[in-house]
Amino acid sequence: MASAGPVPALAERAAACADRLRDADEVLLASHIDADGLTSAAIASSALERAGIPFETVFSKQLDAEEIASIAATDYETVLFTDFGSGQLDVIADHEAAGEFTPVIADHHQPAEPDTDFHLNPLLFDIDGSSELSGAGAAYVLARALEPSETDNRDLAALAVVGAVGDMQTTDGELVGANESIVEEGKAAGVVETTTDLSMYGKQTRPLPKMLEYASDTRIPGITNNESGALRFLDGLDVTLKDEDGEWRCWVDLTESERSTVSNALFQHAVSRGVSSDRIDRLFGTAYTLADEPEGTELRDVSEFSTLLNATARYERADVGLAVCLGNRDGALQQARTLLSNHRKNLSQGLQRVKREGVTREENLQWFHAGDEIRETIVGIVAGMAVGSDGIERGTPIVAFAEKTDDGEEVTEVKVSARATPSLTRRGLDLSVVMREASQAVGGDGGGHNVAAGATVPKGTEEEFVERADELVGEQLG
Repeated sequence: MASAGPVPALAERAAACADRLRDADEVLLASHIDADGLTSAAIASSALERAGIPFETVFSKQLDAEEIASIAATDYETVLFTDFGSGQLDVIADHEAAGEFTPVIADHHQPAEPDTDFHLNPLLFDIDGSSELSGAGAAYVLARALEPSETDNRDLAALAVVGAVGDMQTTDGELVGANESIVEEGKAAGVVETTTDLSMYGKQTRPLPKMLEYASDTRIPGITNNESGALRFLDGLDVTLKDEDGEWRCWVDLTESERSTVSNALFQHAVSRGVSSDRIDRLFGTAYTLADEPEGTELRDVSEFSTLLNATARYERADVGLAVCLGNRDGALQQARTLLSNHRKNLSQGLQRVKREGVTREENLQWFHAGDEIRETIVGIVAGMAVGSDGIERGTPIVAFAEKTDDGEEVTEVKVSARATPSLTRRGLDLSVVMREASQAVGGDGGGHNVAAGATVPKGTEEEFVERADELVGEQLG
């Protein structure tokens, strides 16, 4: 029996799933569209190809009963679901019982009943699916069980790390649990490198002043969201800020001594401005880089890689994101960069819209309705970015609505996204339960993780949904 890799608890289930795939004449690989879903699909497709199993790949924004029925209508006898499927086990089981297809599921979301022997999910083995193993991690465990004789698939750990970081699974600045074991396998395979570094986005590609100015996860008074403040801070340091061509240097361009100078100065600046010790601790963490990717590109840093992927499928170009994951460094990468530029503009506009319009506060949650002003595929990202800024409370769950539009047709459904903080989940908050129960109460459906979840509800039921969700959050937090 092939090893399932770094997660022994999943080994037997992974081996059973791998055997079912080997028995298939052809596989339909169906995956989600975010960074975790794209990397899950890339890992699974690489493993299937190496194992000599014919397959076709499709992507979906949301796996609902209609989408599953569409999959059942294809000629594929075996369907591999990655980064979704657990929350739809009951619907999938009905199609399996009808003999329409044979499922294999590699997911990490909260499962619905019933279970199946071909359901690979960390939550079934007391592994936290929101912080210890992502969808890409589950796909990686399956890939290790599928390993052909000429390779052990450990090189795919690089994509699993991208998926985990893209799914916001870092805890106190680093990956933990089963994710950490995958990191170690990636390091042993020579595809992942780790260092202790500043916990800021854009170390590979952002000009140094912009990296500091936009460091929203580690807010520093007088620097964060303050262009002139960031420049004043850097001007006082013994660091060469521009190269010989007059271009701003990035963090990756600095010498080790220069990085140390900036890091120490940031620490002292934060202390002098009264930043709390826990926030100062968040200034530093484990940086994950991909050893085979060139320095100074979005692909070198896993956070930037995951953002690049989010900019593809969320704009109906999952094929581009998958191609980049599979090594296309020509046309697909350039297309992804163009989409990323547009993605950043849309996120900025969405965030400004939320700051301008504000949120509505209930007893236990806060919410906003973006209508058609923010794409339903990115409204959850915008909600997460908005938390903690301009009067939007960090210690209160946030719920965001956006209309689901389709080629000018009348809007009948609304996308709901919810975000919270790990401190709230430690107090008992589980947004997956809130989204599922509140949406089902109004004729919709939903699920996800305790810290981030989503749903779809009929248009016009938003206020009723908020009322029920507020009740559920209050019950969970006591």
